[in-house]
Amino acid sequence: MTGSDKTSKIEEWGDADHFRSKVAYWAEKMRVEPKRVSLRPMTTKWASCSTNGLVSFSTQLLNESPEFGEYVIVHELLHLKIPNHSKLFKSILTAHLPDWKERAGLTAGRSLDEGMELR
Repeated sequence: MTGSDKTSKIEEWGDADHFRSKVAYWAEKMRVEPKRVSLRPMTTKWASCSTNGLVSFSTQLLNESPEFGEYVIVHELLHLKIPNHSKLFKSILTAHLPDWKERAGLTAGRSLDEGMELR
């Protein structure tokens, strides 16, 4: 990937506020209410969701495609309803993002198979 490719992805996201607005959009659409949403550096995962309703996203997502970032957003927000990766979880994920499997593979950085993961 060239530097210009990375820049265009950041420009597509705009900035952290644009990312947060997408989180708010999906939270409303999915009818979930995270207690707090944070965007912070994370070294081993793209995002996490606690049982207390705290959702954290890696700042590295700002360097990824909006399609991949949106997949991570929907995945984590869904954990506010379903804490595991059951068939029900995957069915609801598919209802919101029918192309989630393709989106999951769109990372330009370390893939989910190379050490970065969703929780």
